[in-house]
Amino acid sequence: MDQLKPRPANSSPLTPIGFLERAATVYADSISIVYDTTTYTWSQTHSRCLQLASSISSLGIKPGNVVSVISPNIPAMYELHFAVPMSGAVLNTINTRLDARTISILLRHSGSKLIFVDHFSRSLVLQAISLFPPQTQVPLLIYINTDNHEVTPSDLDFESLIEKGDAGFKWVRPLNEWSPMVLNYTSGTTSSPKGVVNSHRGLFIMTIDSLIDWSVPKQPVYLWTLPMFHANGWSFPWGLAAVGGTNVCLRKFDAATINGELRRHGVTHMCGAPVVLNMLANVPNPKPLPHPIHILTAGAPPPAAVLFRTESLGFIVSHGYGLTETGGLVVSCAWKREWNRFPATERARLKARQGVRTVGMAEMDVIDNETGLSVKRDGLSLGEVVLRGGCVMLGYLNDPVGTDKCMKANGWFYTGDVGVMHPDGYLEIKDRSKDVIISGGENLSSVEVESVLYSHPAIDEAAVVARPDEFWGETPCAFVSFKSGSNKPTEKEIVEFCRARMPHYMVPKTVIFVEELPKTSTGKIQKFVLREKAKALGVSRASRM
Repeated sequence: MDQLKPRPANSSPLTPIGFLERAATVYADSISIVYDTTTYTWSQTHSRCLQLASSISSLGIKPGNVVSVISPNIPAMYELHFAVPMSGAVLNTINTRLDARTISILLRHSGSKLIFVDHFSRSLVLQAISLFPPQTQVPLLIYINTDNHEVTPSDLDFESLIEKGDAGFKWVRPLNEWSPMVLNYTSGTTSSPKGVVNSHRGLFIMTIDSLIDWSVPKQPVYLWTLPMFHANGWSFPWGLAAVGGTNVCLRKFDAATINGELRRHGVTHMCGAPVVLNMLANVPNPKPLPHPIHILTAGAPPPAAVLFRTESLGFIVSHGYGLTETGGLVVSCAWKREWNRFPATERARLKARQGVRTVGMAEMDVIDNETGLSVKRDGLSLGEVVLRGGCVMLGYLNDPVGTDKCMKANGWFYTGDVGVMHPDGYLEIKDRSKDVIISGGENLSSVEVESVLYSHPAIDEAAVVARPDEFWGETPCAFVSFKSGSNKPTEKEIVEFCRARMPHYMVPKTVIFVEELPKTSTGKIQKFVLREKAKALGVSRASRM
């Protein structure tokens, strides 16, 4: 046995990029991409990506160089998920809702050599580049022209690059499966963005794992309501090539657009943050779905009330948990058949839990940071969620201290999320570590308070943060928005509603009414913005409870 070792024939580097090559053979004439009146087959998508990779290489882009993309979910964004790595470069997708200053910082931090820019983001990117310090090398810009937008003659154009490219280009396979494939910046819900680097190997594992865990069949019709710039759409751009699916692309959407696309294209699958579920659940006079549609949600703990309303419309909701640092979802609420016998409200409560590790994740635990030991499986004892597995990131770009802080010598990746482990071994996220409210020495989960607020018939969205308190140290401060046309309750009525449904120490002592809660582009509520607003209210001098 000792003489049997890895050889070139059995140690080809793992990468999800090869899925496209196979799709072009198996699903050659099947529709790969739909966008407005534009459609492509898998054979065409394969050729276009090879031509684009060829042109990227001809521009002087070397293996390991960073190529950035600022684009919504249009065909070019999908194609670049293959073409950039096919050229040997590292793909960096940037949030389109960031401001020019932040984009400028990210471009400089990444050392980006080339930027593909959607034409609607042209002025934003030019402003970002204008903020570069003098003598700084400026990346080359390629404009993605869609929707018959007029092009400036001096612009380098996306479609022109494809036309000039070589469809017979031999794409650059990674020499090592640990080679960087993508660079993603975290969404910044709790702090400044960090550059997460994921490898070909990690994304191969993540992609296959996601298809297995969600039981994705061959040739699904997938609606792109999850931004591809968010953790590369949880790795589904590559996964859909593996199963020969149809990508229904959307530049932007609302509830009416989603419902129209679902019916027009016979959509079978979609993903989104809980805000997308909430959007669908609150459509006035909704029409029954033409067929069951699978929707995978993650990004924030979904309130059970929202899950219940979404499923009552006919959606089959799956719930998971992951981070940019894992490239996709690594924990899912694996459903048990016996749970189908429970009442709908109980099913929604169970499904609101994050669940168990996926088959591709080696280990998951909840650890007490003081003792370093696993917390009790009682659904009450709080600890930090830790992970170990092949899809965990290589590390943070140019940040060895940050990398060492979360990937410790004991072999665990520390997520910064606080959770509990239930007696049945299912994880439930209770908060980000920075969002836990410590009131009178008690750790208070803002997510639990939010779940109660979401059950109020008039409340559309809710978020709870800490407000400084003279006596308790911190007390819950709730920010809420109302459903259109609802009878808006007073602050006192909301407090009384909560008092009847939770321990008194968890009841919000302050309730702020807002038109809309601040969010990232992926629908996560920006609690750091709300924390600053709560702090600006000053120290609460409320009476003792």
